Amino acid sequence: MKSGKQTLGNWLAAAAVYLQPRVVGMIFLGFSAGLPFLLVFSTLSAWLRDEGIARTTIGFFSWIGITYSIKFFWAPVVDRLPLPLLTRLLGKRRSWLLLAQSIIAIGLVGMALTDPHTDLTRIAVFALLVAFGSATQDITVDAYRIEAVDKRLQGAMAATYVLGYRVALLAAGAGAFYIAAAHSWSMAYLVMAALMVVGISATLVIREPLHRIDQRTRELEARLESHVGAVARDSVYARLVAWFSDAVVSPFVEFFQRNGALAIVILLLVGSYKLSDITMGVMANPFYLDLGFSKTDIANITKLFGFFMTIAGAGLGGILVVRYGIMRPLLAGAILIAATNLLFVWLAVSEPHLSTLAIVISADNLSGGLATAAFIAYLSSLTNTAYTATQYALFSSLMTLPAKFIGGFAGWIVDSAGYASFFLYAGLLGVPAILLVLYLAQRQEAAHTRRA
Repeated sequence: MKSGKQTLGNWLAAAAVYLQPRVVGMIFLGFSAGLPFLLVFSTLSAWLRDEGIARTTIGFFSWIGITYSIKFFWAPVVDRLPLPLLTRLLGKRRSWLLLAQSIIAIGLVGMALTDPHTDLTRIAVFALLVAFGSATQDITVDAYRIEAVDKRLQGAMAATYVLGYRVALLAAGAGAFYIAAAHSWSMAYLVMAALMVVGISATLVIREPLHRIDQRTRELEARLESHVGAVARDSVYARLVAWFSDAVVSPFVEFFQRNGALAIVILLLVGSYKLSDITMGVMANPFYLDLGFSKTDIANITKLFGFFMTIAGAGLGGILVVRYGIMRPLLAGAILIAATNLLFVWLAVSEPHLSTLAIVISADNLSGGLATAAFIAYLSSLTNTAYTATQYALFSSLMTLPAKFIGGFAGWIVDSAGYASFFLYAGLLGVPAILLVLYLAQRQEAAHTRRA
């Protein structure tokens, strides 16, 4: 009996992580990060199509999304460049957050006040401004999240971030549609711009995290500066070379130096962990429609069950990271992502029923939420706080690029072999991630044993 009470107490203590002020604060930063995403993607596409803009033109607008995939190019600037006056008043992370959020709000107002019929180019420029501000905000929020708390709390920070992000997607998706139907698309975008006050207020309330650069990192930067001949910094050119060495070269050298031969294995895991999940997602909605489910049924089940089960999964993932560390929840997430594809195989060969769809969607989103929380915690643990923004931006880009490429073949596989074979294939794509997590966990355990 005592053991049972002790176990319950341990779980309650782990769940209490969600009462931490900085963990709660991530809800609002997550909302601010999620709000602009759909407003330059599917919501914008709907607005343009509703105004009678040609589909070919709307397709070209999707290129704006490339901004999110190349954000690692300017992440070193966010990491190292202070903003005049703002950095002195707010600190490094909060100053960049406020700048990015202001850019997003200005861009959304600009889109709202522009007529797509008379000035489509201006809409594109403002949308690109929103995407740039949004990607910059993502860089800074990730850096703040990693630096604000220790590794044990990263799963919980990821969970509350996902909650805020998902709520923002509802606001920028369904919310924008409701406002546009009642008033106009311009009014919808003005309201979305006003909602950026949520993130701006959070930025002004939160405390600036500590920025720690250990002695080993300082010595590494000094050695690299010496190699490129920029130690003296006696000219503008030398200072620029030294800055580039410290901000761009050092983060990559430091990561490989710190992890040694395991660096390649870690990068393989980063690139493969979401392969199964993203590849399956490409064909999910066409699959539901081909089974004969109505758009209303799909929306109700995927949005209702999907939203709550994703939040529940992310919340559970955060608790598991506090309770068991990162590697075991990371392994559980990898196994569950691959295993839930077997449920889609079952759905593909069964008679379609709403109850069956609800079960599959619930399991898929629960496992996806858990895996996301554990994986974000893992990626966060890989960074050096001297280069938080740069290293995490690189990891997040590597996380999606291979999956997006392989996901492009999803339709061809379905056409060639059918849905059941496709979902089995998608599940098998998750096996390398499982094996890589097992290998890294064993190496980590062996390292702990040697130190003990």
